[in-house]
Amino acid sequence: MDKIAIFGGSFNPPGIHHRLVVEALVPHFDKIIVIPCGPRPDKETTNDIEPWHRAALTDIVFRDIAKVEVDLFDLELASFTPNDVFEKRYGHLGEIWHVIGSDLSQGGGKGESAIHRYWDFGERMWKELNFCITAREGYEVQDGDLPPKSQLIHLPENTSGASSDIREHIFKRLPYADMVTPKVAAYIERYGLYRGRIPSNRTNWRNEHPGLLIYADQWNERAMALAETYRKWEDKENPTSILVLGGDGTMLRAIREHWRLRLPFIGVNQGHLGFLLNEPEMLAAENLPKTDCVIRLMPMLFIETESPEGERKKSLAFNDAWIERATSQSAWLEVEVSGEIRIPKLVADGALVSTAAGSTAYARSMGVAPLLADSPGWILAGSNVMSPAGWKSALLAPEATVTLRSIGGDKRPLNGYVGGVPLGSVSVFRARQSRIATVEIVFAAQRDMAEKISRLQFPTGEPLLP
Repeated sequence: MDKIAIFGGSFNPPGIHHRLVVEALVPHFDKIIVIPCGPRPDKETTNDIEPWHRAALTDIVFRDIAKVEVDLFDLELASFTPNDVFEKRYGHLGEIWHVIGSDLSQGGGKGESAIHRYWDFGERMWKELNFCITAREGYEVQDGDLPPKSQLIHLPENTSGASSDIREHIFKRLPYADMVTPKVAAYIERYGLYRGRIPSNRTNWRNEHPGLLIYADQWNERAMALAETYRKWEDKENPTSILVLGGDGTMLRAIREHWRLRLPFIGVNQGHLGFLLNEPEMLAAENLPKTDCVIRLMPMLFIETESPEGERKKSLAFNDAWIERATSQSAWLEVEVSGEIRIPKLVADGALVSTAAGSTAYARSMGVAPLLADSPGWILAGSNVMSPAGWKSALLAPEATVTLRSIGGDKRPLNGYVGGVPLGSVSVFRARQSRIATVEIVFAAQRDMAEKISRLQFPTGEPLLP
């Protein structure tokens, strides 16, 4: 039976000491699951930055370690899962071991450990769960303090750091580069995290040391030819950004496959409209390291669907997601927004939710005005709406949730789509902005997405892109 280590924490931010702990676990376990927690009443600092930043930082620090998986479900659901629940969630994978620091086991022989005092059902968990105790500097381990089912691992030096120390150094503008990995530091600096101010989702950037993961549309001869001009910057083993060559569809495919790498996506248009990409002359290969750029951090949508048979699916969409009629019969939908039924009966071909990034695509064909990339809101739109008369769309608050329910019965079946990917028959469709999934899109500073949308709204009669 495989041995599975569960390593939870706030990782706010993850430091080198966290990475060293995980590296020390690798020889002893078949798999290590890292779980950044959701909001915690006993750790208010978990709310100091948005959850998608903590999710990105955790992915960045652990993504290249063998046997390691980062599970973001607590952050996505804004929940805090106690250790005993992990047994149910991961028990099918093998034998579960809970990784804790030796500070939590001190006093366990007398029933006075932090587990006994602060954990729900602490006495029972102390006796029943498997614990991997990592010996922390300054917290000596006494034999009598070990739980009945335990394994002790001695950590290398320099693993006694704390996220609170990192946050304090950043806030006070003190050096902290030796406390985090270079990629974590680069992300923190990009968005000005832990500075005591609200980070912007727009930041200036220059790719001075390109290390490209090249993603070109293999069916597009122009894209494949252009890819060769960027080969000198290619670095498949240690990329710092993802170069996408093709059209908007190519960009969407690249995002679906690689968003968990948490790297900026640099698009160069070799397709048609290219709202998510740059014109070739703006980011030519020879000028790439010295081109002033803008990164826009854009949210994804978290979609949950339920089939008529009760099968549930969870998906993420960068642009949009929708449900539509599966036959010649119109769709009948109940529209609920944030727990309140707003449209008891929507009669239409279907309905769509869209991010600001997707508002220039399918949503625009439904008559929706495109949103600026910085817009915090998102869109709900109807397709060929027959009732209520005159209704087309609604602008939603960032925290809003949308639930669309089929009320047409078997006579009016519906199909669901997420980012153009079919989900099959759907009877319930729920959507909200994701708490963990964001994408960094790079634009040349002189013509970023805001300029493209302005040109769309004030047409000159000339094509948007050559």
